Amino acid sequence: MTTAASTTQTGPLHATDAATDTPAPTAAAALATPVPPAPASLPSWKRTLPNALTAARVVIALAFVVLLQSWRPASIPIPHPDWVLIYATILFSIAAITDIFDGKLARAWGVESKFGRVMDPFADKVLVLGAFILLAGPDFSSLNTLDPNGRRFHISGIEPWMAVVVLVRELLVTSLRGLIESGGGSFAASLAGKLKMFVQSVGLPLIILILALCPVGIDTPGRLTVLITTWIMLIVTIVSGLPYLVRGIQALRDSEPSPTPKPPSL
Repeated sequence: MTTAASTTQTGPLHATDAATDTPAPTAAAALATPVPPAPASLPSWKRTLPNALTAARVVIALAFVVLLQSWRPASIPIPHPDWVLIYATILFSIAAITDIFDGKLARAWGVESKFGRVMDPFADKVLVLGAFILLAGPDFSSLNTLDPNGRRFHISGIEPWMAVVVLVRELLVTSLRGLIESGGGSFAASLAGKLKMFVQSVGLPLIILILALCPVGIDTPGRLTVLITTWIMLIVTIVSGLPYLVRGIQALRDSEPSPTPKPPSL
């Protein structure tokens, strides 16, 4: 999600926009940045709506994680339709939609808040990372079916190592941003990062919906769609992290003090 102006902004933001994948500010940076007062003439509902949307998304994201974690397949293959997975898809979609509006409304109405800056990216991480971790878990694999490589068949198409890659990428970007911005540097979002968040926000609920409605056994159209979606998300996630890594390394190099030249020997 896009911050008002990253580290060179003239004012703080409500939060980051999930669609733009601006790395979440550290809690200390978010709380230390002063928040301008809302316009006195602004109706009370406009003052509270952006934060209400953010709070609602946190609750929805947690509900999504709890619901998906509680899911157990009646059998493999899954009987269709699977209403628990359908409800999980709906919750994810609602959370993703609210993520589009809260930051934009806060900036448009001048009601940016420290609450939004901290809780908005928190909700995003709970939603996306929770989905990856649970879809890679044992509940979405079959003990009785092996894939063509002889490993347990993951019906979600998301292997545990893929979830680790996504988690490492998020931790790396967040750590680099916190380090660089603490020194006064800029770490704004890249186009690749925006694309990554969009692809994840579409791909994850699509996979869950396919599992709920379609056969996903080996060599089925549903399985092929799941695998294509999974690999697109993984590749975009990895590639989108490279610009942040390059910028982080460059910023760290620029922040290093120049060596003091030695005086010429007499």
